[in-house]
Amino acid sequence: MIATTFGVGQLVYSILWFFLFFVEIWLMISVFIDIFRSHDLKGWAKALWLLLVLVLPIIGILAYFIFRGDKMRAHQIQGHQYQEQSFRDYVQHVAGTGRSPAEELSKLAELKRDGTISEVEFQQLKSQVMRRASDTGAQ
Repeated sequence: MIATTFGVGQLVYSILWFFLFFVEIWLMISVFIDIFRSHDLKGWAKALWLLLVLVLPIIGILAYFIFRGDKMRAHQIQGHQYQEQSFRDYVQHVAGTGRSPAEELSKLAELKRDGTISEVEFQQLKSQVMRRASDTGAQ
């Protein structure tokens, strides 16, 4: 029905423009996510990038990829690593396969005996292990 009113060429042309519009929206969302994820950009710089991408979408997206594409990829990798580590920590916590406080204290004593850490560092790390053990024991 649509093909009879538009013709095959017009239908393909419309599908192409719809696809390009969809890609532009997807790239804008990706750039917005990265702008808000960037801790190295200050508030006004974020506002200027947002304004540029909103007012001149194609130019703003291309400029962002040219000037901050490497940092955008680094933010994606960092976010993925953080998410993966959080998942591993959660699984270890639920499964109970994490190292026990006794194992951690014995490892610290071994490091102190070998001279890798000083007495002050040993005491600080020991207090951290004991604090974590008491926090998890209270839960």
